Amino acid sequence: MSVYLDYQAAKPVDVRAISEMTIYLNQKFANPASLHCDGDDATDALMKYRRKIAEFINAPDPDSIIFTSGATESNNLALIGTAMRYRKKGDHIIISEIEHISILNIAKYLERQGFNVSRVPVNQYGIIRLDKLERLITDKTILISIATASNEVGSIQPIKEISEIAVKHKILFHTDAVASESVIPIDVQEIPVDMLTLSSNDIYGPRGIGALYLKKGVRINPIIIGGGQERGMRSGSENVPGIVGFGKAAEIMKREINDEASRLQILRDKLIKGILETIPNSYLNGHPEKRLPHNVHFRFDFIEGESLILSLKDEGIAAATGSACSSKTLEPSHTLIAMGLLHMEAHGSLAITLGRYTKEEDINELLEKLPNIVKRLRLLSPLTPPDLIKKYNEVN
Repeated sequence: MSVYLDYQAAKPVDVRAISEMTIYLNQKFANPASLHCDGDDATDALMKYRRKIAEFINAPDPDSIIFTSGATESNNLALIGTAMRYRKKGDHIIISEIEHISILNIAKYLERQGFNVSRVPVNQYGIIRLDKLERLITDKTILISIATASNEVGSIQPIKEISEIAVKHKILFHTDAVASESVIPIDVQEIPVDMLTLSSNDIYGPRGIGALYLKKGVRINPIIIGGGQERGMRSGSENVPGIVGFGKAAEIMKREINDEASRLQILRDKLIKGILETIPNSYLNGHPEKRLPHNVHFRFDFIEGESLILSLKDEGIAAATGSACSSKTLEPSHTLIAMGLLHMEAHGSLAITLGRYTKEEDINELLEKLPNIVKRLRLLSPLTPPDLIKKYNEVN
């Protein structure tokens, strides 16, 4: 692809992170559990880069970072680990209607195990209803899990207010920060969450490694049992090269995040303005202001997102449909439906996410090609009203 605009799905690994981790792939490759000197080197690396990730989120204790295989495992550990630990105290968990598919499927699993899961509704912009959240709390509620921002439409949630509600009712609070961690600084002391999910690749580190921040004093049950690594919370030999790459990526992101977010926001706003001004019957999904700096999510009347993606693919542009949690399913997005869109409206969506290597020329190329693609698809669609077809033909 000549233009890559699908950074929420996957990011390249920063060459600086690759350089840092290479030595631990073929030279310093020992297991941290080994008692010899090579094992000590691996242990030192583990401690060093665990500290870098703690610094990335301003966690006061590096031991609060539990390494996992990625965000999905971290979410499993947070929700299932909490549920099993506190089952005798309560069986009620609260999530939002627009959580990532991993959270939604964990919730379904817990319901099959006898737990009660409530889903907080959102408004038309994909922001949760705080009044509804508090009304859902009962004396059996043990956990609230709300993502920092929507991975799909980019709306940023009122995490501080949610945290205050959780503290007020003495309920554990978990947030999945994966969608926002590359563009919004994280400070777990300023906003006191009990658990927070991180992904390495979402800050330009290697895939297959992630972490769960577990606040000091918070107790949950492990879900992977074995040799007792990661303070017994996640058994299995640590992926030292991955952790080194993750830690280096976190160090870089900590230093560059504000400049990167500002640059991407300028590109984002240019794209939003350009699309809404040049394509009739186009709309921005998500909050117009309280949204991630790198997220642009549109819907277009009378066409389907899948056709848009394939047409953009033919032009060498990579994006996502935004009308499904997985590009392999044709079901309408649960997020867009929860926001009040009709199925037909949800199917006509396009998700664009920018990243570290997005250039203004990429935005210009999309702005040049997308209007013609939308026009061609609408002229072929039986859903397009005659007056719009007439308008298009008059332009010709």
